[in-house]
Amino acid sequence: MNDTPACPHATPHEAAPAAPAPELFTWEFASDPYPAYAWLREHRPVHRTALPSGVEAWLVTRYGDARQALADARLSKNPANHAESPHAKGKTGIPGERKAELMTHLLNIDPPDHTRLRRLVSKAFTPRRVAEFAPRVQELTDRLIDGFIEEGKADLIHDFAFPLPIYAICDLLGVPREDQDDFRDWAGMMIRHGGGPRGGVARSVKKMRGYLAELIHRKRENPGDDLISGLIRASDHGEHLTENEAAAMAFILLFAGFETTVNLIGNGTYALLRHPEQRARLEASLEASPVPGESALLATGLEELLRFDGPVEMATWRYATEPLTLGGEEIAAGDPVLVVLAAADRDPERFRDPDTLDLARSDNQHLGYGHGIHYCLGAPLARLEGQTALATLLRRLPDLRLAEEPTDLRWRGGLIMRGLRTLPVEFEPGNRSEKSDALSTL
Repeated sequence: MNDTPACPHATPHEAAPAAPAPELFTWEFASDPYPAYAWLREHRPVHRTALPSGVEAWLVTRYGDARQALADARLSKNPANHAESPHAKGKTGIPGERKAELMTHLLNIDPPDHTRLRRLVSKAFTPRRVAEFAPRVQELTDRLIDGFIEEGKADLIHDFAFPLPIYAICDLLGVPREDQDDFRDWAGMMIRHGGGPRGGVARSVKKMRGYLAELIHRKRENPGDDLISGLIRASDHGEHLTENEAAAMAFILLFAGFETTVNLIGNGTYALLRHPEQRARLEASLEASPVPGESALLATGLEELLRFDGPVEMATWRYATEPLTLGGEEIAAGDPVLVVLAAADRDPERFRDPDTLDLARSDNQHLGYGHGIHYCLGAPLARLEGQTALATLLRRLPDLRLAEEPTDLRWRGGLIMRGLRTLPVEFEPGNRSEKSDALSTL
């Protein structure tokens, strides 16, 4: 049921509108894609276009169509179903994952293999494991803030939003502390090259694959109470998880588990700084809460930040396994389909005042973490990290403010993810927490 009635959209078969179609995938578009998405929703809700890579794909921008596409079994996640031309080969998905034998993860497979793998991973990646990890996330959050609080300024992407999920997911996977800086370097290469040359990403993926293979071998001999050991144990009790599958699952948990959270924290903090009245409501709610760092508004607020300017702009690739009709358009077998979550989550047919940030929004079935069988497995961890990060920033840096004009900020180019390159901020210098240790102990 929609929040509020709206004027009917134009249909795909009406005469072309007088206004010219917006230009997509420019730097201006990256800074604010929402006006272009509004135009597409209204005039070409399922739109075939050439992507920056040269691959042609269908963009799905309305909420109803997006929700349908995300759950449609005829839209496969397996890249083998892409009727790709020679120039498109290797230009979809994560660079380097094919050569590194990392394709057998949850983002690239369909049932029944997807059902089997998700069940196995769910045995290891449980809500209880995430809940028990909360104190470590809080410790990491405070220590990172301790690293810059005395300076009175920071780049919240480089100094905070980026390292927090990297160290957290490494801890959860069971990567030894002495190896975690390597993962930070590899992950940094993936982010820096978003939308740019794919070679650097592919090299990082190859290095990560080699390390994960060695780590899995060590965990088989000496398992611990970590996620990789849990994956190995799940595979050793009547279920079959090959070493390639285990490495691919660890890789995608790391890859998907850090960049989405970097953007969630960065985009969310930026939105609060741009909407001081909403920030003040959240601060008041946190201050009044009997449990430090928790409030009802924090929970609904994080969901609204996910809807308003979420970390994932487009869902990962899907490929039609047979001809189908979507939003009035005929999709041919083998065609790639990209569901534009950012557009769907601003659809006025589904959300009242969709371009307004309302942290108390109650009817908020956004698609920020997907829908259907491919709903993000790591969403509980991302929510934990996002809530902890935002609540702690507001508590410890109450006068946090932008150090640059919004027009001077730059967003990373790319297709799937949406995030800032930097987020320079200023604040009155504060004191490190009493429990702070040297940052090298992270």
